[in-house]
Amino acid sequence: MLTSSFAHRMAVTSLFPNNHVGMSEPIKIGFLAPLTGPVSSWGLPGLNGCRLWEDWLNRAGGILISGRRYPVRIVPFDCGYDPKRAVEGARHLVLTEQVKLLMMLGGDSFTPLRGFLTENKVLTSTLLPSDLSPDTRYLIAPSEVHPIYNVTGVDWIARNRPELRRVALCSQKDALGLPSIATYRAASAAAGLSVVKEVQYAPDTTDIASIVQPMLDAKPDILCWCTSYTPQVHAMTEYAFAQGFKGQILSCTLDNYQRLVRRTSEQFMQGTIFQFPDFDDPKLARKAFFFNRPSTFFKEYNAIYPDSWSAVSWEYVAILDIWHAAVEKVSSVHPVSVMATMKQMDPVTHAFGPARWWGESFFGIDNALIGDWPVVELQEGRARIVEFGSIPDWLDQHEALLRDHMRRVGQLWQQRIETGARPAGPATRDLVS
Repeated sequence: MLTSSFAHRMAVTSLFPNNHVGMSEPIKIGFLAPLTGPVSSWGLPGLNGCRLWEDWLNRAGGILISGRRYPVRIVPFDCGYDPKRAVEGARHLVLTEQVKLLMMLGGDSFTPLRGFLTENKVLTSTLLPSDLSPDTRYLIAPSEVHPIYNVTGVDWIARNRPELRRVALCSQKDALGLPSIATYRAASAAAGLSVVKEVQYAPDTTDIASIVQPMLDAKPDILCWCTSYTPQVHAMTEYAFAQGFKGQILSCTLDNYQRLVRRTSEQFMQGTIFQFPDFDDPKLARKAFFFNRPSTFFKEYNAIYPDSWSAVSWEYVAILDIWHAAVEKVSSVHPVSVMATMKQMDPVTHAFGPARWWGESFFGIDNALIGDWPVVELQEGRARIVEFGSIPDWLDQHEALLRDHMRRVGQLWQQRIETGARPAGPATRDLVS
């Protein structure tokens, strides 16, 4: 059983002399994600977190393989969430840098790489399990099960704020937005909420009124931004504030929420529900967790990379933690061996506790980890976890419903394989100023 976390193992091994042979040749890990542009809040903070992990591990001696310690090196490539740039980056990282693990955000930037990565047996991680299919044998989603965890937020609202019955949804039409809007539809149906308006907009849309005003005209109790990009989330929230909306805000992410509080008001943002906590949250200290001391990571991260904490600051690190445990267990960085070891962990420690591999009914392959996920509420201007919702429990009751809504937007793996890549999406103009 592999249940101890990276931070815990480092804390224990640091108590003993490091008398293993040190190697100079590093083990390279590729980081292929948007580091610039409107999607950069789901890439660059993740690289920052990986840099911190890299520094911690190398100071502790590196990765132990067959009695020898190897340093690790994170090799980044900015794809800007552009499929063509992603192809260029993947070829460079795999063929030139010879990385042993390739970490990606996923979505439209992954689609054109499907064949190349499979043929070269590249162990690849994604934050979007909708990228998975039977022909992506070496692709895993061990950290984030976007957007399936969003069902926990809707379920919490339905149980704790039963007076809120009417919801308006919106998201961009791409590989991030379409599965998200399908998930919020399904979660709303399961909770008995009525979807009174739905807006699907082009990823390069900058006319915020054309998105939010039709939602407001439907007089919803809840405005749900689904998985809109950070610039849109900020602009849409500010628009709703300016129009005098008094209801509930619901969003997958709420990166840099402090800025939104400043630009609107603490009262307006009070009670906003999203899915990503700050790591100094008291409830994380009492949760079975992949980090031994999440508050220490949060404090050091913010000291080194101020004002950049986002939903992904820790998610790529969670992937590295699972990969690191498997590498040291099997004493190899060979992708097939490492992946087999990952799948044999029982139980494997997901970001927020024990989890299990899942996905065959949706993706044709059990390469996604599901477990508990936090529901986060803004309370007096601070993000605070109000509950850890169980994704497996929700799926046990409503998996068929979610599958039906995914089918309606063409996001089942069979449909995605048949239609191929969707046009890549987000515009380069940043709406947040």
